[in-house]
Amino acid sequence: MKQTFDVVVFGAGAAGMMCAIEAGKRGRSVLVLDHAATAGEKIRISGGGRCNFTNLEGDKADRYLSANPHFCKSVLSRYTPRDFIARVDRHGIAWHEKTLGQLFCDDSAKEIIAMLLSEMKAAGAVLRLSTEVDRIEQTDTGFEVAIGGARIACESLVVACGGKSIPKMGASGFGYEIARQFDVNVLDTRPALVPLTYAVQVLEQLKPLIGVAVPQAVVQGGKGRFEEDILFTHRGLSGPAVLQVSSYWREGEEIVVNFAPGLDALDFLKTAKREHAKTALHTVLGWKLPRALAVLIAHDHGVPGNMADQPEKALKAVAEMVNAWRTKPVGSEGYRTAEVTLGGVDTRALDQKTMAARGVPGLYFIGEVVDVTGWLGGYNFQWAWSSGFVAGQAV
Repeated sequence: MKQTFDVVVFGAGAAGMMCAIEAGKRGRSVLVLDHAATAGEKIRISGGGRCNFTNLEGDKADRYLSANPHFCKSVLSRYTPRDFIARVDRHGIAWHEKTLGQLFCDDSAKEIIAMLLSEMKAAGAVLRLSTEVDRIEQTDTGFEVAIGGARIACESLVVACGGKSIPKMGASGFGYEIARQFDVNVLDTRPALVPLTYAVQVLEQLKPLIGVAVPQAVVQGGKGRFEEDILFTHRGLSGPAVLQVSSYWREGEEIVVNFAPGLDALDFLKTAKREHAKTALHTVLGWKLPRALAVLIAHDHGVPGNMADQPEKALKAVAEMVNAWRTKPVGSEGYRTAEVTLGGVDTRALDQKTMAARGVPGLYFIGEVVDVTGWLGGYNFQWAWSSGFVAGQAV
């Protein structure tokens, strides 16, 4: 049995559904295939179930990592956060802004999925779930896709099947395999927006801090610097600031953590020594830091006794720990907990106006499978909407 569609999209996620909607609205017959049992699974679990669907700053290219930092500019300018907000508003989905321009549904991420499925249906796109692709071949008129006993012919093939992050939801390297099949270059991939891990001996020292959160710490790693919350875990460090830095950090490098940005810790401690001489060091530190962290720093870097007993050398060591804790993670938690995949289909192999693969007529790559990775906070969804929109217009 052979069927024919103008466009076949691999992946019923954010980018794939957006592409199908736009292509369908322009009169193209569209088939969306996904091996998952339901569409939009990453949308469903995002933002604690409320979907951080975009960011007010989501069209700023400097919020995205790529071997070619300029590639995303054209795509993001063609379909902006305001465009997606207008779409959400038309469907009557209530939303709110949290910190740093992050936009969330008031109720449930399922509303975003329902919106996309509704628009796909209205555009005439056909969705087939729980479907595995057996083979893809290029033909004189486009491509032929084999699924089970069926063959599907199409003029355009859009790869929107994501990266390797969160494999328990079915993520795989399928999109990269397709790229390699057609000689489209793929850059090395790695987990991004992911907690960092430490060696056993370091974890033993940090054991009293498991579950301790530090609000508004500054974390620096590689070329990344972020001021947000951090969280000590049984495996190392997590929290928004750490997840952000993980995209820039590489194995063998240090990260530097300032637990009290805006505070000159040494000046603060010297003043406390004069004015609170009989107060314990950990108590003084507890005025600025979570108690467990204050106790650990005082125990490891101070001397026994009260503030009056602390020599200059001890105060400097404590201040250094507070304002510039230098630490070397050994790795990350990997794709299992990574929110996105860094690297992927080389943007130099793609047309920045259409997302089409150069030299392979009719082949497109969009969303996470491409070497464009956004910051935490709705940026990666905006890249999915924008790249899906652009490809949908082009096919």
